[in-house]
Amino acid sequence: MTDPSTTPPGSDRRALRIGLTGPIGCGKSTVAGWLAERGARVIDADRVARDVLEPGRPAFDAVVAAFGDGVVGADGALDRPALAARVFDDPEALARLEAIVHPAVRPAILEELRAADEAGVPIVVIEAIKLVEGGLARVCDEVWLVACGPDEQRRRLLGRGMAGEDAERRIRSQGDLATRLAPAATRLVDTDGPAEAVRQRVLAVLEAALEARSGRET
Repeated sequence: MTDPSTTPPGSDRRALRIGLTGPIGCGKSTVAGWLAERGARVIDADRVARDVLEPGRPAFDAVVAAFGDGVVGADGALDRPALAARVFDDPEALARLEAIVHPAVRPAILEELRAADEAGVPIVVIEAIKLVEGGLARVCDEVWLVACGPDEQRRRLLGRGMAGEDAERRIRSQGDLATRLAPAATRLVDTDGPAEAVRQRVLAVLEAALEARSGRET
């Protein structure tokens, strides 16, 4: 069976793979939803991470061993807020957590890529804030950096019900993430502005990506 991590980019044997990444609150999930309307299968790395951290899974056991029983809730599942609090302002602890989670998430996503190829799905989207750091950008044909201005980012986070102080902390914790990710990006998707205008912008970017792939295959 073909390993989806080694199938050449642009190969007509598989789907066009688009990696979506970018700062929190800039609209990655919204962009993914619009691509799904165009027939894409969306692989949400956060959802995969939740799956691999279910009780009884090796990554769950490794996280508890690394961070202690204080990150386990009364129901026996991972207490995600408690774990987030442990790593939020501690780069060393965050790196320790990512060293457990990323190696568990990657094979699960590769398996979903394989299933999509076997099903003949035309486009696969991997939505992941750690797309580049987790090594998933290397299995994508394109990496789209989804970004917006800081005022819009803040407004969207507050619109989710996030407290103002929490929103500011999360924005600060990422620093200038968009600038750091820019060298790895194939395309920049600017999500500032009215939703319909942004949607049309996204669909135009998709058309450009499909045309670019068609050109590589001729």
